[in-house]
Amino acid sequence: MLTFINWISVWAIPVIIAFVPLYAFTKKVPVYESFVDGAKDGFSTAISIIPHLVGMMVAISVFRASGALDFVISLFTPLVSWMGVPGEVLPLGILRPLTGTGSLAFTTDLIKTHGPDSMIGRMASTIQGSTDTTLYVLTVYFGAVGIRNGRYALKVGLFSDVVGFIAALAICLLVFG
Repeated sequence: MLTFINWISVWAIPVIIAFVPLYAFTKKVPVYESFVDGAKDGFSTAISIIPHLVGMMVAISVFRASGALDFVISLFTPLVSWMGVPGEVLPLGILRPLTGTGSLAFTTDLIKTHGPDSMIGRMASTIQGSTDTTLYVLTVYFGAVGIRNGRYALKVGLFSDVVGFIAALAICLLVFG
């Protein structure tokens, strides 16, 4: 089974990359022209979201530098320790909805410190793949299209991050524990 999963992971991206242009060609879509038009639109979108990204980055930096992240972690550490979850992965559950780069750096540090096959390394990797950068997504995509009221999307996105975090921990404890 593991060999089959490895085979799929090696061939999935090349097959998709080859399939999309071939499918477009069979549907008589001008592939290169469509790509260039999309790249032009992407450039203007990138320019328009810069203010939103700067605002989000400043807010994340203030959250971390103020000690608020450490305070929130200290509140939840006894609960997760009681459930058998290493406290080292808790900051990842808080950082992941805020910043993809910050959470990836934290995951990399956990894997370097504890190893990829440790329970902490496996949990960190699973959390990284089971949650999303909700605030980044809302900031960038809603800012790009001009949506100003995203409160329901924020609630649903953060709820899905909590469910993904808990599911990642539970599955890792079940499979590897």
